[in-house]
Amino acid sequence: MPTSAQLILCNCPSRECAEIIATTLLEKRLAACITISTPVTSFYMWQGALQKEDEVVLMIKSTQHAYSALETCLKSAHPYELPEIIAVSVEDGLPAYLNWLTECTKKS
Repeated sequence: MPTSAQLILCNCPSRECAEIIATTLLEKRLAACITISTPVTSFYMWQGALQKEDEVVLMIKSTQHAYSALETCLKSAHPYELPEIIAVSVEDGLPAYLNWLTECTKKS
């Protein structure tokens, strides 16, 4: 059963950057929970050249209702010229968790 929940993925250049962004999104009630990964290595093409960077991944749990404001806030807080912001719709999940997620982001 489709829900309004979303998982938004965003890579950051450092744990410090990720923690600042996570705190901002949570304080603004644009997300209910944010998980920060251990460092990962990203390979990608940028301006015609192969890049390799150590990054950390933000796994942001939010809702479709909060997404537009979340994206705006994330873009303004992020140091990258073109940050990776990918939203994946959540098809199903533990109902109590999804209700909690919705309640946490209601005032956004």
